[in-house]
Amino acid sequence: MTASATLRSFAIAATAAFLAACAVGPDYHEPVAPAVGIYTERPQPERTEAAPVRGGEAQRFDVGAEISADWWTLFGSSELDELMRTALASHPTLAAAQASLRQAEENLNAQYAVLYPSVDAGLSAKRQRITGASFGNPAIPGSVFNLYNASVNVSYAIDVAGGARRELEALQASIDFQRFQLEAAYLSLTGNIATTAFREASLREQIRATRDIVDSQERQLQLVEKQFELGAISRSDVLAQRAQLAQTRANLPPLEKALAQTRNQLAVLIGKFPGEAGLPELDLSVFQLPQNLPVSLPSDLVRQRPDIRAAETVLHQTNARIGVAQALMFPQLTISGSYGVGATNTANLFDRGSLLWNIGANLLQPIFHAGQLQARKRGAIAAYDQAFAQYQQTVLGAFQNVADVLFALEFDAVALKAQADAEAAARESLEMTRAQLQFGSASYLALYNAQRQYEQAKIGLVQAQAARYADTAALFQALGGGWWSRGEQDPARPRLEN
Repeated sequence: MTASATLRSFAIAATAAFLAACAVGPDYHEPVAPAVGIYTERPQPERTEAAPVRGGEAQRFDVGAEISADWWTLFGSSELDELMRTALASHPTLAAAQASLRQAEENLNAQYAVLYPSVDAGLSAKRQRITGASFGNPAIPGSVFNLYNASVNVSYAIDVAGGARRELEALQASIDFQRFQLEAAYLSLTGNIATTAFREASLREQIRATRDIVDSQERQLQLVEKQFELGAISRSDVLAQRAQLAQTRANLPPLEKALAQTRNQLAVLIGKFPGEAGLPELDLSVFQLPQNLPVSLPSDLVRQRPDIRAAETVLHQTNARIGVAQALMFPQLTISGSYGVGATNTANLFDRGSLLWNIGANLLQPIFHAGQLQARKRGAIAAYDQAFAQYQQTVLGAFQNVADVLFALEFDAVALKAQADAEAAARESLEMTRAQLQFGSASYLALYNAQRQYEQAKIGLVQAQAARYADTAALFQALGGGWWSRGEQDPARPRLEN
């Protein structure tokens, strides 16, 4: 048999051995979805309360409805849509997550080499001197000569127990983990942009309302000062009105500071420097409140939340590592061979007499390692138990997140209706007190109280309106954001192009 035929036989035998081998360790099975029928302790109402103000529309919970991947478009704001497009085009957070995904994919590609023989070519030339002492006979005089070698070496570690394939399985799970980490980054970024945009609009509305109140109080102060000049009221009434105005003005700097910081945060969220972002001035009036809210079935949530899917990939990875650890207890078979030539001068390097080749096999069976291999397997099992417990905790946290948001939406609507009633009552009370004051049937103390109550009710109304928008965005985020609806493709692989 020629050397080339020997090598072919070796390759065929190695391939057959690999295909016949079985992978040790437990096969992975997806965790069973929780047998939970509802998210909250009590059934959710079909729709929320309605209020006769902007953002006070009743919202209907549509159980089992599909979630749009571009859920932010439901708020009907072209400014918000543009912010999202800018962020998704080149945000560093997404770029880092995409790079981590590519790294995981290349790690798997590199590891695939273990399934194939490794082939290396070698070429060497050296000059050396030997003596008879090298062979146990000092009487032989030393000699100096050149030695040239050219060879091809083949080595193949047969995956007898399937440890290499379990390692590949673990690396594939790590790719899935990075994919869901990318989805989580995508979801977190879009959710944060939406809530930050609503917070900016709320702060801008609060500042506008506060300035309107300041203007009103300034006009009232002018009237009070004229009445004081006429001797109709005491100086204490003037001082009280000035104090009320000063207190209202003092509320403006914290709001303006918060607005500036929120705009800086929004600039960074879309991947821009605060000084160069060119952000639009957002207002609550540019947003529409989505009136139909999709609510995923509890049994579907574990397949839709990126954090749950990422935790499951860790579970898969640690399960495969058990097989890797267990495979180390089984025989390790390596087949190797080489083919080449060797001569003391280049003229004879390719003569038939210079031909060198060898083929062999090495079988290693672990016998005694002082409990090391068993300890590694037990450690891998413990890692799986830890991953499973963390997976369960992630699922519990996700269900709590959804339940919290559903309650928030329900009570946001109740709170907005109450705030609308309070603002209307406070405004009517203020107008009536002003009218009574002109006829002398009300005191300035009553006016100051009415002004303070109206200011608080007005700001509270704006905050309640913004809360409904923010918690609506939080619901889409809590339910996974509809990432699985972005294109006809592997649902685990995100599509972030615009």
